[in-house]
Formats: sequence, C-alpha cells, structure tokens
Amino acid sequence: MAKPGGTTKRKGEEAPRANRARAVADMLPAVGGAAFRRFGFVQSSIVSRWSEIVGARYAGVSAPESIRFPPGKRSGGVLNLVVEGAHAPMIQHVAPVIVERVNRFFGYPAVERVQFRQGIVRVARTRALRAPPSLRPIPAELGDSLRSIGDPELRACLESLARGVAEAPDGPVPSVAIPVVGTIGERKR
Repeated sequence: MAKPGGTTKRKGEEAPRANRARAVADMLPAVGGAAFRRFGFVQSSIVSRWSEIVGARYAGVSAPESIRFPPGKRSGGVLNLVVEGAHAPMIQHVAPVIVERVNRFFGYPAVERVQFRQGIVRVARTRALRAPPSLRPIPAELGDSLRSIGDPELRACLESLARGVAEAPDGPVPSVAIPVVGTIGERKR
C-alpha cells in the first residue's frame, strides 16, 4: 500500500543512503561484482590476483577471460585464457599446473580444463614508487656548488640535472679536468 504523498518501497531496492562520505574502495566490490559475474567470474579476485595464482612468468603472457561452469554447478568448470600468440604452446604444456593452482586458490576443484584464445594480454606493470625529483637529495659533491646560484629557476634545473647524474646506472660520473685553452673573446697575437 502506498503512503500518501510518498513513494512505495519496491522489492530489491537498494539500501537507504548513509549520508556520509565513503571511500571509493568501499563501493567498488559491489559495482565490479555484477560485471565479473556477467562475464563468468564468480570471484573477481582471480583476475586481480592472477600473477599470484600462476606466477609472474605465466601471468605476463596470459590472462583469465572467463570461467564457465556446467548448469547448476560450481565445479568442473572451463577456464578460458587469453594467451600471447607465441606463448600458447608453452601455456598449453603447463595447463595441468594452471588447473592445479587455480583449484588450490579456490579451495575446491572449480576448474577441470583450460581453453585458450590467442590475443593481446594487457598486463598491469607495477612500477617502483620513487620520490618526486624535488624531494630526492642531491649528492654533496654535486650540490655544494649549486647553492651559490642566485636564479631559482636555473638552480632548480641544475639540481635536477645533478640528481639525474647521481642516479645514472654506473653512479655519478667522475669529474674530469678540462684544460682551459683560452677565453671567449680573447684574440690570439
């Protein structure tokens, strides 16, 4: 029965608002869960933790696409993988190991076999977090001479250059004495 001047509450309606700020991370599992179920994933964690399940070597060249279960069951499914073209024969040979690792991840025999589709695998590469250039220290041997520069923009550019030299793969470049041949504007006699 409808309330006068109000709205009726329908079955399956979402919960009332909390009237507070919430972190996006709190809302994402609910939003992503429906999409993952639609594409055959009971748990979204198999996609996000694929490199932990199969190892970095195989995760770099393969990605889970979906898991298809027989009607009414949650075991004996078929795992569909996207595999980089040239790596498909290698992944095919280690398919029993992948099945074992996925089943160990689920805790029950969820996957029975693996199907492959060749394609491009987009791997989320993790980069080491580095401090912004302005927060990294300048080596003492390179930074002492920069303190006397009056122009702040020029000093910032030279400090950035000094940091880059210090972070070179072989370490800082040793100073080399350059012989002074003459001065600019000096005439030879």
